[in-house]
Amino acid sequence: MMQIAEQVLAASVVLATPILLAAIGGLVNRQGGIVNIALEAKMLAGAFVAVVVSSATGSWLVAVLAAAIVSAAIGYLFSLTITRARANMIIAGLGLNVLVAGFVGFIMNVGFDASGTLRMPDVELLPKLLPGSVAALPLVGEALADLDPLTVFAWLSVAALPFLLANTRLGLRLRAAGNAAHVARAVGLREKSLQDFGTAFAGFYSGLAGAHLALASIGLFNEGLTAGRGFIALAAFYFARNRPVGTALVCLFFGFLDATQIRLQTVGLPPQLIGTLPYAMVILGLCLTAWNLKRKAQA
Repeated sequence: MMQIAEQVLAASVVLATPILLAAIGGLVNRQGGIVNIALEAKMLAGAFVAVVVSSATGSWLVAVLAAAIVSAAIGYLFSLTITRARANMIIAGLGLNVLVAGFVGFIMNVGFDASGTLRMPDVELLPKLLPGSVAALPLVGEALADLDPLTVFAWLSVAALPFLLANTRLGLRLRAAGNAAHVARAVGLREKSLQDFGTAFAGFYSGLAGAHLALASIGLFNEGLTAGRGFIALAAFYFARNRPVGTALVCLFFGFLDATQIRLQTVGLPPQLIGTLPYAMVILGLCLTAWNLKRKAQA
C-alpha cells in the first residue's frame, strides 16, 4: 500500500508540472486584464518545437528555450489581435487553438511525412536532478527521484510570484493595467504594451509546459498530447482566485486526479470512463465555485 501511495504521489508531481506552468502564465496574463483561452495552443506549439529542436540539437535545454520563445512569440501576436485589433479575447483564443492545431498537423504532414504522432531520433529527455538513490526515502523518495529542471522551476516560480506581482514596479504596473486601465493611462502607463507583455509571458510559460509534456518521459509529439490541460490550467487559477500558492495546490490536485485515473485503469476499470475523472472534477469544481459566489452575493 505504501508503494502505491509513493507511486501516485510521484506521478502527481510530474503530471501537475505542465498544468502548473501554464496556469502561472495564465494567472499573470489575467492580472494584466486578458483571459487567455489559448493556453492550449501555446502548449501544443511548445511540445512540437521541443521535440524537433531536441532531436536536431541533442540538447534538452536548447529545446526547452526554443519551445518557450516560439510560444511567447505566438502569445505576443495573439495579444496584438486583442489589444490593437480589438478582437474578442474568448473568440480569438478559441480560434488560435484551432489554428495552431491545424498548422502543426500540416507541418507534420508536409515537413516530416507524419500523421498524428511524430517520432524523432535522438530526442534528449529532461534530466533528473537528484541521484536515483533518493528513491529509497519513504513516501517522498520516488517524487524526489523524478524531479526535473522544469518541475523545480515551476515551484520556484510559485514561490517568487506573489512578491514579484506585489512588490516590483513591473508587477504593480501589470496589475494596474488589468484592474484599472484608466488609472494606468492617467499616470502615463502604456497599458496595451503591458498586456502584450503579460500575454507573451503566458506564452513563454505555456511553451515550457508543452516542452515538459514532450520531454519529461515520452520523447515524442502527438497531436492530442495536451489533452485539454490548457483549459485545466485556466480552471486552476480561476478556482484559486488568481493566488499563486492556491493555484499551485489546485494544479497538484489535478495532477493527483490524473495519476489516480491512470492507476485505476490498471485494475480493470473501463479506461474511457476513468479517463474522464480529472475533467469531471473540473466541471464539478466550476459549478461549486459559481454556487459559492452566488451564495455570498445573496448573503
